[in-house]
Amino acid sequence: MDLGLRHRVYVITGGSRGLGFATAQALVADGARVVLSSRGHGRLEEAVATLGPESAVGVAADLADPGTPDLLLGAALERFGRLDGVLISVGGPARGTAAGTEDDAWRDAFETVFLGSVRMARAAAKQLTTGGVIGFVLSSSVREPIDGLGVSNGLRPGLAGVAKDMAREYGPHGIRVLSLLPHRIKTERNQELLAATGDPERAEAVARGAIPLRRLGEPHEFGQVAAFLLSPAASYLTGVTVPVDGGALHGL
Repeated sequence: MDLGLRHRVYVITGGSRGLGFATAQALVADGARVVLSSRGHGRLEEAVATLGPESAVGVAADLADPGTPDLLLGAALERFGRLDGVLISVGGPARGTAAGTEDDAWRDAFETVFLGSVRMARAAAKQLTTGGVIGFVLSSSVREPIDGLGVSNGLRPGLAGVAKDMAREYGPHGIRVLSLLPHRIKTERNQELLAATGDPERAEAVARGAIPLRRLGEPHEFGQVAAFLLSPAASYLTGVTVPVDGGALHGL
């Protein structure tokens, strides 16, 4: 199936590793070009080298910085001459319950995870034209809270609401907005969460047992879904939240 990605250009925040990088790999494999952002240079250099400098460029940036959206969008236009979409992926907040998390930690997470994502989406919408797309990488916590991730449980559902609202606002301009809800995918973040339980092997076994497919997802399985949703092949999908969860969520 031709996804229509050849020569299309996407900005991917958090793109040097994990789900963002897996999406970048899927996009580039189908002919797209990408601008990756991350807070550190080292991982970005490795990611660009893997994807190929003719297909990828890396920009060190922090979503909490109000200047980051213009920096990343400008890089896409300067390097590749166009912009077709953005995928906004942000590292998960620290573990802890909602009630047990202090104000400063809530503020820091809000600035990056929530406001940084909203700011990026707003800026992208001003640059995108008909056929453009904005994707949010959120979490299955949008639909079902995850024990021990109180801040994520609080912020991710709000972002899903923002995405739905933006889909209605930007739809008449031909711009799609959607959200992806990963569950247990084999990323460094997931390994950190399993390790934090004190018994990662048992925690992983319990996690697998709660997933109908009885296994954790591979990053490329998420990346392929994300690439399809960002592509012209999904041109009539907007305002949706798409679980990539192996069937773990219980709701319809």
